[in-house]
Amino acid sequence: MPTKAMTPDYHGDFQDTQDKYHGQQLISVCWEKHTMFGWPMCLPVPPDMPFAGLLQNVLPMIYSDHPDFAKIEWDKVQWSTSAGPFTPDPAKSIKEHGIRHKQQIRFRTPGLDGYNGAG
Repeated sequence: MPTKAMTPDYHGDFQDTQDKYHGQQLISVCWEKHTMFGWPMCLPVPPDMPFAGLLQNVLPMIYSDHPDFAKIEWDKVQWSTSAGPFTPDPAKSIKEHGIRHKQQIRFRTPGLDGYNGAG
């Protein structure tokens, strides 16, 4: 539902702009069909971090407790953002992939559809 300001000259300052995250940007990561994680995980990451850093360091911190995580075949993972599907280059940064502050990254793992197929 849209809101309307009480006075025509009112303006608010956004408190979650990227400049407030000390060189980091927020991204949300969602592992599709894995309902053990009920919502995307919002993470602060450096925009210049290579995508390989996301795969090797960040995602294991979040998802390694899931029984399917060790079974992921990373070369078969399907990636997407609001801009559509993409194929990540491990050497390119988050920023070089066009992933902006507060954007969501989704990944799908063919053949792994949640714990015991619950997804």
